[in-house]
Amino acid sequence: MTIKRDRPARASLLVVEDEESLREALKLNLELEDYEVTLAVTGPQALKAVKNEFFDLIILDIMLPEMDGLAVCETIRMQHNAVPILFLSARNTGADRVAGLKKGGDDYLTKPFNLEELLLRVEKLISKNRKITEPQAIANTYEFNGCKIDFSAHECVDKQGNKQELSKKEAALLKLLIEHKNEVVSREHILRVVWGYNVYPTTRTIDNFILNFRKYFEHDTRNPVHFHSVRGIGYKFIE
Repeated sequence: MTIKRDRPARASLLVVEDEESLREALKLNLELEDYEVTLAVTGPQALKAVKNEFFDLIILDIMLPEMDGLAVCETIRMQHNAVPILFLSARNTGADRVAGLKKGGDDYLTKPFNLEELLLRVEKLISKNRKITEPQAIANTYEFNGCKIDFSAHECVDKQGNKQELSKKEAALLKLLIEHKNEVVSREHILRVVWGYNVYPTTRTIDNFILNFRKYFEHDTRNPVHFHSVRGIGYKFIE
């Protein structure tokens, strides 16, 4: 009998590189390390992929056709997406490194590079990002402002003292938001954790759940105290 060990979820990477031989070499070696790899050749292709899918890390060449990597990175950050970005570049001056980091890059590796070093940097960036987004542990029940949620029973006591049944996903979303109390949780993170989607449905999917939570727990649904939508970024629970 094979005993399965608990291990982190398989990380999903986007590799943006216009040089075919390097692009394929990166894909092969990253997949050998058990990463899930998506490829893009141009800047616009990369932005389209980021809009539609979740990635744990982006490996981004700076010299790209149509739109360079610096502009791609800047656009991603303007969308409030904090995905780690590792720049690849043939440019090796201090000014180039500073430019990449100023645009929002997390690391910078010059070509030609050592494969082992690349793999180590990838691993460290993903690990660091996952630690930052680790939730606080909470009990199976949670009380706030006279309301009570039982996550395991999938039910709650609302603002009127009435018991309400919760769907499995409602309970999961409530738990995620409360685990990250006072923090903005991105739409991408919610869909990845609660729905298990790499490819995203419409934002309305989450908005409808937030509206339900306001009906259950907010005394004034138009001026919520606890459940907030942060435009263009995500959602936040405040006790």
